[in-house]
Amino acid sequence: MTARTYPQGVPCWVDTEQPDVEAAVEFYAGLFGWTFEDVMPPGAPGRYLIARLDGQDVGGMASAQEGAAVWSTYIAVEDADTAVQRLVDAGAKVLSAPADAGEGGRSAALTDPQGAEFRIWQARRRLGAQVANLPGTWNFSDLHAPDPSAAIAFYEQAFGWQVDDLGFGMMIRRPGYGDHLEATVDPGIRARQSVLAAPPGFEDAIAWIATAGSDEPPHWHVSFTVADRDRTVVEAERLGAKVLGQSDTEWTRAALIRDPQGAEFTASQFTPASG
Repeated sequence: MTARTYPQGVPCWVDTEQPDVEAAVEFYAGLFGWTFEDVMPPGAPGRYLIARLDGQDVGGMASAQEGAAVWSTYIAVEDADTAVQRLVDAGAKVLSAPADAGEGGRSAALTDPQGAEFRIWQARRRLGAQVANLPGTWNFSDLHAPDPSAAIAFYEQAFGWQVDDLGFGMMIRRPGYGDHLEATVDPGIRARQSVLAAPPGFEDAIAWIATAGSDEPPHWHVSFTVADRDRTVVEAERLGAKVLGQSDTEWTRAALIRDPQGAEFTASQFTPASG
């Protein structure tokens, strides 16, 4: 099996910090069918669990150090220390300096100029999410920014991203990512997307950007693919979550969900016209 890898500038991992890890394990195992492995050594402060679906890494879960539960998005970099300096020069602020995460890799946490937190990941043994866009796995992360134009200017400089206005949404692309996928884990990506009449450049799509609401702080928001939005809503509520809203578009049926400890995410069912 070919391991999934992520070129620099591509979101590669998501994890959540939770005050009660065991309660969070029960919720996400029940909702998505995840299993978990605690990868912290005995006696280490805090916990970090790898979430897996059918044996493949899909995300992480950490014990919260402070504050409310939240989902975080990581962007791949070749060298975390060099990347931090480049990001600071572009206007970012450092929340936590680069540090090793065991033998898995090296990470740092920053905020963009508008205050949205993101993290970077220099992969070593842990390469990032090994399966995505299937039910129960990470779909996309979306940047919610008060000033999307200013946010675009930062991320274009920081990571070489390009943004396309598709009318129904602002798609973020990392040029060349489709070539990487085609050469590694997804050789049929362009043919499959052609059948679906996907927008030009969709093979390079890595994220989306939207205008944050007036009462919404800048943040990176995580979406997970589900097979059935309505069934997921029922199950999430049964497990103690709160459904904050639902929406249908030409491409998706989605629900905004707040998990029992307060971390928000979207459950998205892919519903193309040809499907």
